[in-house]
Amino acid sequence: MSRIDGATVGAERRTRSAEATEALGAGLAPALRVGDVVVLSGPLGAGKTRFVAGLARGLGAPSRVRSPAFTLVNEYGGPVPLAHLDLYRIDPGEAHGLGLDELAARAAVVAEWGERLPSEWRAEALVITIAPGDGDTRDFAACAERGRGLELLAAWNALGAEDA
Repeated sequence: MSRIDGATVGAERRTRSAEATEALGAGLAPALRVGDVVVLSGPLGAGKTRFVAGLARGLGAPSRVRSPAFTLVNEYGGPVPLAHLDLYRIDPGEAHGLGLDELAARAAVVAEWGERLPSEWRAEALVITIAPGDGDTRDFAACAERGRGLELLAAWNALGAEDA
């Protein structure tokens, strides 16, 4: 691992299908616990919601994952509940009004467009950037600065090297 701009950079991952993107999320899921924050960044259509579907499946959520683009937050039950945020439609700084403390008290939090979260929420998060390639290929880069983010980064690094 290396450090860039104060963050520890983890192993890069590549998936070549939507199913592999879900499997990558499912592989990370066992490391999550209530209060954890995962920030997802990438352009529209990068596979953020597909990755969250894998996280939810890996956490034992019984329902189908849908993008919370209009509702802002979807919650999924399971042994470790998951709060799925989509911050695309809010201005940076408006995330404070979403009740983040209450969400984190009862669930692991994963935020699409998570760069719009307040900086204090990103400081201990696992940050995953997704870049679409040709067809269904997706490249994933993960980093963390401190605390639980670094622990989640270690779990990320322990995943299989390619095509999860």
